[in-house]
Amino acid sequence: MVRKQKTADFEQSLAQLEALVEKMEQGDLPLDAALQAFEEGVKLTRECQGILDQAEQKVQMLVESQGELKTAPFTSVDAEGE
Repeated sequence: MVRKQKTADFEQSLAQLEALVEKMEQGDLPLDAALQAFEEGVKLTRECQGILDQAEQKVQMLVESQGELKTAPFTSVDAEGE
C-alpha cells in the first residue's frame, strides 16, 4: 500500500505543480502572490524529484542472479528518520 500512496502523492504533487505553472504563465498574479506560487512550485518540484529518485534507486537495485531478477533491500531516507 505504501507504493500506491507514493504514486498518489507524486500524481497529486505533479498536478498541483502544473496548475501553478499555468496560473503563473497567465501573468495576472501580483508580485507577492507570484513569489508565493514560485515558492510552492519549488517545494512541489523537490517532492516530485524525491519520489522519482526513490523509484530510480529501487529500479537500480534489481539484480540478476542465476537468471532470476531479485530486489535488494534498501533503507529509504524516510525510513531512517522514523
